Amino acid sequence: MKKVIILCCLLALMGCKTKNVHLKPTEKVIPPDEMSKVEETQEKKAYGIGKRILMTCNNSKFTPFTTKEATDKVIANSTIENINKICAKYNLKYGLFKDLQFVEMIHDKAENTNVYRFKALFEYEKANKELRVTMNSENKASAISTKDWKDEFE
Repeated sequence: MKKVIILCCLLALMGCKTKNVHLKPTEKVIPPDEMSKVEETQEKKAYGIGKRILMTCNNSKFTPFTTKEATDKVIANSTIENINKICAKYNLKYGLFKDLQFVEMIHDKAENTNVYRFKALFEYEKANKELRVTMNSENKASAISTKDWKDEFE
């Protein structure tokens, strides 16, 4: 019986291997210095949207998005209640929000969207968060998310 348990454990360990994450063939990473004028304009809009959300953590004042800035899905999800819940956690864990640092843009040809990655800078040095703003072909924010910072796009 012990041999069966040990054998099962060994098989489970062999089955658990780390997975390498690669970009889909439809995605292309574009560094800041290779962006076109249209992409730079879109990046500034994404920066403004992201900063507006995270600045709410400092001053509790949020101006809702308009239909010219964001899709209906983003507008519905970015209520003051949802943002305040996130901000309460971030203020305790990371301190006050300082600024966003643009890192790169990922173009997804399949969905015709651009994902703008920003490193969120907070008061505490241990804060290592990423803000992603996805802009669609209509120049509207179609998704906004925060994740733990990783150097490689996943």
